[in-house]
Amino acid sequence: QVQLVESGGGLVQARDSLRLSCAASGRTFTTCNMGWFRQALGKEREFVAAVSRGGSSTYYADSVKGRFTISRDNAKNTVYLQMNSLKPEDTAVYYCACRSAWLFTRETGTSSYDYWGQGTQVTVSS
Repeated sequence: QVQLVESGGGLVQARDSLRLSCAASGRTFTTCNMGWFRQALGKEREFVAAVSRGGSSTYYADSVKGRFTISRDNAKNTVYLQMNSLKPEDTAVYYCACRSAWLFTRETGTSSYDYWGQGTQVTVSS
């Protein structure tokens, strides 16, 4: 199985920036399309962004488009989420996830992903 560990969350002010990291174990990272999801208190887990296996294709939720950037470094077995212009409504636990597939498609459902990290808390104060 793939083990994923998120880091980089914290407490920031509105309009600030954060970069989240997700480190993957083993030699299977390159088989994963990678996604970031978030879950606010009392709400369902929602899609944030995804990146293809090679890193050349990305897809974003409308709520973060233009503010967040997903990227990956396969040599480091790591996927990143650069979050700029943060808003209080971005407050959530952020999860990274692996979707094992040959082709990159714009899948946004949690059931499309096979492995999940433990999450990292992001809190944005107003």
